[in-house]
Formats: sequence, structure tokens, C-alpha cells
Amino acid sequence: MEMTMPTVFVAGSIKIKRLHPLFVERIVNIVREGMPVIVGDADGADASVQAALVAQSAPDVTVYCTGDKPRNNLGNWNVHRVRSSEHPGTRAYFVAKDIEMAKRAEFGLMLWDAASTGTLSNVLELMAQGKKSVVFINRETRFLNVKNGEDLLDLVSYMSDGARTAADRKIRLDEKISRLTSFQYQMPV
Repeated sequence: MEMTMPTVFVAGSIKIKRLHPLFVERIVNIVREGMPVIVGDADGADASVQAALVAQSAPDVTVYCTGDKPRNNLGNWNVHRVRSSEHPGTRAYFVAKDIEMAKRAEFGLMLWDAASTGTLSNVLELMAQGKKSVVFINRETRFLNVKNGEDLLDLVSYMSDGARTAADRKIRLDEKISRLTSFQYQMPV
């Protein structure tokens, strides 16, 4: 019986354009292991991740986009189009793609600037589905495994007060943390 490899959702903050060598090393390992990769089509981290995947001649990559064609598809990989009922170009329009990627993946590899609500939303979405994320906190140059409420609290502790306030305003971060941490603590051990 052939074992299928877990699908990895790789994403990151749009403001990060250069991948840290430690993050690239993880991508190299994923490709070497033969794991399927799903990635978005945005500029910033998505495009940089795609470039790293091209450099590794990654064969099993799917680019997710909202709309008719991806903004970036550096490896000319398969494209999965996600329909959104939101107004094109808005944050809500692109969120549909991120939710779909979280559903399709077994776990996430995220590159985070300790502020991006998009990347943080991906971690929260994966966590809500009982899936783990490995988050590379760019300015700390360290990885953090996020699979439970305690891990999530540790992750958001890297945010500045301003970034935390902005995230609460944009994505109702405190409400989501409260829901996920109470859900985690109610689970039988």
C-alpha cells in the first residue's frame, strides 16, 4: 500500500520579499521528501516561496488564486481557482483562497513578520481545523510550532502592542484566541 505524503500549505507575510536561509532549508526538505505544496499567488512571500520552489525544481506544486488567473505562477504549475463572492481586490476577496488552502493541507509552513494578519489568519484557520503550523518568525529567526492554545499565545506574544491592536481590529484576534484556547482546553486528553 502506497503512503501519500502530507500536503503543505506554504505562505507568508506580503511584506517579506527575501526568504531567510533557515526557511529556504525547510522548503528544500519538503521538496526532497516529495511532499505536495500548495502556495498562493500574491507578491511578497508567496512569490518568493514560488521562486525557491522553482530553484528546487519542485514537481508537485499547486498555485491557488482568486479570480481567473494567478498574479504569480513562476513554475507554471497547476492552478486551483477559488471563487469569491467578495468585491475583487479586497482583503475579503482573497481570504476565500486562504481558507481553501487550509482545508486542503495537512499542515502549514508560515513565514511571519509578527504583524501580518493574513499569515496569522492562516495559522488560526489551520488550528481551528486541528492542524499544526510551523511558523518562522522572521525578525527572531526562529521556528515555532503552533498546534494548541498555549502555542498560539506564545506566537502572538511576539507582536508589538500596535500590531496586536491592529490585528484585533482587522480580524478580531482576541475573540479568535479566546475561542481557540477555550476549545483546546475543553478537549479530552
